[in-house]
Amino acid sequence: MTELLSTASTLEERIAARNATVGIIGLGYAGLPLAIEFAEAGFQVVGIDLSDERVRRVNQRRSYLVDVPVARYEGVDGRLRATSDYAAVAELDAMTICVPTPLSKTRTPDISYVVSAAEAVAENLREGQLVVLQSTTYPGTTEEIVLPILERHGRKVGADIFVGYAPERIDPGNKMYTIATTPKLVAGVTPQCLKQTELLYRQIVETVVPVSNTTVAETAKLHENTFRAVNIALANELALMCDRLGISVWEVIEAASTKPFGFLPHYPGPGLGGDCIPIVPHFLAWRLREYGYSAQLIDAAHEINAYMPVYVVQKIADALNQHGMPIKGSRLLLLGMAYKPNVHDIRESPSLEVMRQLIAREGDVRYCDPLVPEFELDGVHHRGVEWSPESVRRTDCVVMLTPHRQFLDQPHWEDARLILDTRNVIPPELPSVRII
Repeated sequence: MTELLSTASTLEERIAARNATVGIIGLGYAGLPLAIEFAEAGFQVVGIDLSDERVRRVNQRRSYLVDVPVARYEGVDGRLRATSDYAAVAELDAMTICVPTPLSKTRTPDISYVVSAAEAVAENLREGQLVVLQSTTYPGTTEEIVLPILERHGRKVGADIFVGYAPERIDPGNKMYTIATTPKLVAGVTPQCLKQTELLYRQIVETVVPVSNTTVAETAKLHENTFRAVNIALANELALMCDRLGISVWEVIEAASTKPFGFLPHYPGPGLGGDCIPIVPHFLAWRLREYGYSAQLIDAAHEINAYMPVYVVQKIADALNQHGMPIKGSRLLLLGMAYKPNVHDIRESPSLEVMRQLIAREGDVRYCDPLVPEFELDGVHHRGVEWSPESVRRTDCVVMLTPHRQFLDQPHWEDARLILDTRNVIPPELPSVRII
């Protein structure tokens, strides 16, 4: 017991004094902002990523994320470095695993990145270190998958090492809710693990919310994103219903929003995107199937949200038909390939499926996105066109999919022959505008 207290006290003292060396494993959308945050707080930070390009850009202080502009590197004063070598784990006091957890085509969680990272950490782990999993995953992953790997070689959790879970809540591009200002859920495998995890995140987050165990924290994260997915599905289905009724879904939502209690507005669109909201609910549904439970609401929400790109393409066809034009051969300009405004992330973006279907119907499809200058879709390279009056005038139909700030600050709507607005951001009084 004395040895346990000594090991824990040493780690606590180093974290509290900000003398600890913190490692961030995975320098993507969640990991790099976290690394910067710890470095800005005064910690020595080592980022570990298998991408040589990411490692090189971090060490050269070159930005590759919207939330980490070059200016933020100036505030770390040499306290951040990156490497692809997991041997660096041995020099760390605490580390957070922030690797991806994608979904397979059969909607099965792929935690191979988590397993690989945990195994690499375990091979270099030493006594007295804290390992926190941050990757979004299904309930039970921390204790059933990660913990046994870390306890190899006879290590005892809560005594030799400390293990926690602290789900990410990052919202790329959000200036109001940052890592520091968004409450952080934390959990530990043992009470001592929780204490260490809570202490670590209190150094960079204003509000830390401890919960009783890691499965609660894992499930809470899934519930947050499932709440969004289900309510967006409800808004999307409302759009489909209002289309049949011949009324404006936007007016209906605005009217319902005047109720000061019991209602939280969500809005329709061309579908769901990003690495969380379209993906995360399936982690929960998949896990519950092992317990003989069918998450029917999650499945229904997925079907509605997945249908929206099809609906958008049909609305494009309807709008063109009213002008005597088919999709085939029509010049179509898609605005915004990123999944949300003012970010460059195209993961799971519904814009991709809209483009795919329009190409399949032999439309002459181009796109404009100031944050996504080029990308590949189904093995074909696409390069964006300039946002200009000329680009708009050369188009038969402009389709607003992702309302980046540049589109709204530099509007060229008057130059358009026909506009389909899926986001209700273009003045509806323009005669060429069709709103879903």
